Amino acid sequence: ATPQGPPIYVDLAYLPGSWSARTVDEEFFRRVRALCYVVSGDDHLKEGVLRSLLDALLVGKHQWGTDTQVTLIPTFDSLVMHEWYQETHERQQELGITVLGSNSTVAMQDETFPACKVEF
Repeated sequence: ATPQGPPIYVDLAYLPGSWSARTVDEEFFRRVRALCYVVSGDDHLKEGVLRSLLDALLVGKHQWGTDTQVTLIPTFDSLVMHEWYQETHERQQELGITVLGSNSTVAMQDETFPACKVEF
């Protein structure tokens, strides 16, 4: 059982990848309240739990009872993410959740990669 306590408020939270992603549930989002959540780790292990993680965000955020805006920042392209976005878009808007996509690229030392800028 998870010990009860007040929520923790942070600006940015990275959601764990690989096998640890299974630990992110509704209770996690009730207790760890971030302005931005970064979904990183483009691996097959996370892909298997990604939908339940995203659904947990919706349920957990609903429990906040405030008008706090939340930004979800995926760092990889995923069919699961696209389907979830399409199927829950209306609910995301009701809860004040914005999903960022990045069409920008950054060039550094002969390497180019997608990026987005987040300001607080």
